[in-house]
Amino acid sequence: MRRNLTAATVMNKGKLPRPLVYFEFPAPLALHVSPIRIRWCANDGLECSMAFFSKLKERLFKSSSKLEEGLDAIVEEGGETPAKIAAVEPEAPEAEQAVAEPEVADTPVNSPDPEPTPVEVTPAAAPTPVEPAKSPGILGRLIGRGGKDEPRRVLDDDMLEQLEELLIASDMGVDTALRVTSNMAEGRLGKRLSSREIKELLAQEVARVMEHVAKPMPIYEKRPQVVLVVGVNGSGKTTTIGKLASQFKAAGKSVVIAAGDTFRAAAVEQLQVWGTRAGVPVLTAPEGSDPASLAFDAMTKAEEDGADLLMIDTAGRLQNRADLMEELAKIVRVIRKKDPSAPHNTLLVLDATTGQNALNQVGVFQKLADVSGLVMTKLDGTAKGGVLVALADKFGLPIHAIGVGEQIDDLAPFDPEEFAAALTGLDRG
Repeated sequence: MRRNLTAATVMNKGKLPRPLVYFEFPAPLALHVSPIRIRWCANDGLECSMAFFSKLKERLFKSSSKLEEGLDAIVEEGGETPAKIAAVEPEAPEAEQAVAEPEVADTPVNSPDPEPTPVEVTPAAAPTPVEPAKSPGILGRLIGRGGKDEPRRVLDDDMLEQLEELLIASDMGVDTALRVTSNMAEGRLGKRLSSREIKELLAQEVARVMEHVAKPMPIYEKRPQVVLVVGVNGSGKTTTIGKLASQFKAAGKSVVIAAGDTFRAAAVEQLQVWGTRAGVPVLTAPEGSDPASLAFDAMTKAEEDGADLLMIDTAGRLQNRADLMEELAKIVRVIRKKDPSAPHNTLLVLDATTGQNALNQVGVFQKLADVSGLVMTKLDGTAKGGVLVALADKFGLPIHAIGVGEQIDDLAPFDPEEFAAALTGLDRG
């Protein structure tokens, strides 16, 4: 049976925002069942998507401007304007006019004059109509988009090396940077490219790397569906839970939050504030109590109340602290005693400002908690942003959402094309 769904169904990927979650009916084990995709947004359609893109680009200002300025500097360093290129090229030598001497034909002296031959007058050919210039397609935009006076530089080994260093500095990682620049250079070595064309090629390659990981969080028929949220200290877990709970509630789902960070009183208070805003109950325990015990009790309570989702917050922990990570493993074991299939979703919240350390976090948390998806937060002016590309290239885990601020609308479904355009500094019309 389908449950009541108040949000609009989204199937047009090209024009509407990506869904933050999608629903599968019946249970996940059933085959050949198309998921019902649900989204919610303050304003329907493309207007909301573009609004978030503008905010994403604004919050990625330092990141995108640094990458954008680096790309501009690389092109300008060894580039030349078309006018300068034309001035340097040697002019073609003028064709010498050959003067042909008239040949004198030998004619008999007393021969009669030949009769004049009628000359046919051929009408002048009509001028060939000039075909109107065709609008450039995707390839045309990549090859020739930009002003006539825009500096261009030959794509060679030196330029590729500079591009690799710039991408590595943006936290994209060595392997990913090499792969991206190799794809950019394929079939284009020796060609003069402008800064705009380099940015479009880079955005295209970044979007290609991340396309397969842009997936919404699945919502199953199982009740309650247990969503375990993990991450290191200060990554934004509590805020992310509050935003997700509010959006789930707006989609017509009944949600319960368990404040499993029993070691930090501020986290419990923060969740209670979010719960009050969204009308979602928050289950708490005394400070310093066992979080695994709270998780077990919360599952029992959610099951009795018939809740659709149970979101469990956990204490922030460093991935290099074995004792804290073992405590997380204990929570997972206790949850599975109550429901062997739980947790049904394990979301790892990552702070974009941590850079390449995020790769280590994913590796460790994936072993202990079987991470099913990622949420990237703090993609603001201090984040380099390229680490998201490295994560997609190395792990291939679904990226459900990204956060660029503290407001409820600042957590949105991950769109690889919008992210790539914001990262490289491109404008999307």
